[in-house]
Amino acid sequence: MLTARTARLFAAGTCLLALFAASPALAEEPRVAIMALDGTATVKAEPDMATVTTGVTTAALTAREALDANNAAMSNLLDLIKSSGVADKDMQTSGFSVQPQYVYSDKTDENGYRLPPRIVGYEVSNTLTVMIRDLGGLGAVLDEMVSAGSNTIGGVSFAVSDNTELRNQARRDAVTAALDKAELYADAAGVCLDRIVSIRENGGYLPEPNMMRAYDMVAEAAPSVPVASGEVGYSMTVSVEWELGDCD
Repeated sequence: MLTARTARLFAAGTCLLALFAASPALAEEPRVAIMALDGTATVKAEPDMATVTTGVTTAALTAREALDANNAAMSNLLDLIKSSGVADKDMQTSGFSVQPQYVYSDKTDENGYRLPPRIVGYEVSNTLTVMIRDLGGLGAVLDEMVSAGSNTIGGVSFAVSDNTELRNQARRDAVTAALDKAELYADAAGVCLDRIVSIRENGGYLPEPNMMRAYDMVAEAAPSVPVASGEVGYSMTVSVEWELGDCD
C-alpha cells in the first residue's frame, strides 16, 4: 500500500514527465509574422461657424476705478453681442484678472540696494469667448465689438458645427491609407496579407485652421472687417496590424 508521501512523489513525477513530453511540441509551434502600419487621412470642408475671443482692458489709479470702468464697458459689449443674434449659450467668460501696475526705479537706498517697484495703478482685464454661427455677419460683428468698447480681440478660428460625418469619413480614409501601404510593402517583400489582427485609433485632431491672428484694437476699425474663412480639415490616424502568410 502506498504511503501518502510516496503518492505525492509519484504524482509530481507524472506531471514532470507530461511537461517534458509537451515541451518539444510547444517549442516547435511556428511564430506568426505581423505587419503593423499607420494610416492618416484629412477631410476638408468649408466652415459654418467661428469662435472669437474678445474683451476689455481698463486701467485706473485704484482697482475699484479700473473695475467699475471695465464693468461698464463689458456690459455694453455683452448687450451688443446679444443684439447681433448670439445666444447666451454661445458666450462664455474665459478670463478675468486684476493686476497692479508697477514703476521700477534705478535708484538705490543707503545700503546700495535698488528701491522696490512702486504701484502706480491697476489694470483689469475681462475676456469673453463667443461663437458666431452666421459667418456672413462676422465682419460686421467684429467691427461692432470695437465700437461697443472691446479693445482686445484674440485669434478668430473657424470650424464645422456638425463634424461627425467628416470625422467618420477621415476614419474610413485612414484605414484605406493603411491598407494601401500594407499592400505595397507586402508586394515588395513577396508576402501576402492575411487577417487583420487589430485596428486602433490614435486620435483625431483639427489641423491649424485659417486663423486671424490676435491683435489689439487700438485704432478705429474699418466699416466692416474683411474676413476670409477658407477651409478647415479634420484628421484621423489609425494603426492596423495584419498577420502575414505565404502567397500560395
